[in-house]
Amino acid sequence: MNCAFFMPAAKKKPLDLSAFPPGDVTEYSTLVCLACTFEIFTTQLGLAPRTAYSEIKKYTPTIAELTAPTALPPFFDSDEKHPHCPYCKAAKRWHARFDTTRIEGEKATDAARRKLIKALPQKDGQFQILEVKSDKRGAFFEWLDTLNHNLELDDDDWLLESTRAWLARREPKTDWAVVFEGAASIRRSNRIAEGWEKDGRRLFLAPLLYNEVLVVQYLVSRSHVQGGRTLEGRLTLHELLRRLRYGGYLEQQGIVAGDQFEILEQVIEKLSGGPGKVKLYYLVDRRDFLEKVKAVYASYA
Repeated sequence: MNCAFFMPAAKKKPLDLSAFPPGDVTEYSTLVCLACTFEIFTTQLGLAPRTAYSEIKKYTPTIAELTAPTALPPFFDSDEKHPHCPYCKAAKRWHARFDTTRIEGEKATDAARRKLIKALPQKDGQFQILEVKSDKRGAFFEWLDTLNHNLELDDDDWLLESTRAWLARREPKTDWAVVFEGAASIRRSNRIAEGWEKDGRRLFLAPLLYNEVLVVQYLVSRSHVQGGRTLEGRLTLHELLRRLRYGGYLEQQGIVAGDQFEILEQVIEKLSGGPGKVKLYYLVDRRDFLEKVKAVYASYA
């Protein structure tokens, strides 16, 4: 086998996302097995290795493939240091990684996004930029799905992490990493009309913010049988909406009466920013993929 196949890939320079509010950026990562991929092109389709190489290196997965909560063949996810393909058992050297960054388009980030895209390597299609029009509700639920995927719901720390994630999305100009440093608990405070304040290891939220956090935590962790886990414990939908009603949240947000599902839909519309469109920009990092495809082709050639 060609020794070039075993040469380590050049270290990739990570994207500098410091100019973007954390709540506007979502990062995804998935692996693709090139042993499976070359097998399809050379054996099943009968292509020569050179032709297969030319076709494969042109490929950029779909957004659904890059961002799926559960990867589908030939893609897979693994936290292992030396994973094997779950389909063909190929070792790590046959795997290529796609890292994808999603940026929500808005006036506050447009200049930073254009600057970042302009600075990306242009040679050989190392990056691909995909633009998708969505609505605010769809973008909100994508954010929720990613948050759910990244949290360890069996660990109570997720309550702090989900609170921080929502506050970062809602108030992107605040440095929440500093605010949450050393924080051990989140409390509702009726002493403050809006915003938040910190006292030692306790972070106090105004009722509006606190109630929004409860809804986000419910949506992230809910089940049809037991409800969702929140800072107030496990709540059914009925219990959650009762808290929102008696806490004045529904009236404050102008949410009219209806059955519990209609009320939840109105709450979600408020959290997602109301009706309207949003443009999503996906920056697909193909550098590792291109390097690994070339190395795999060398082994065939």
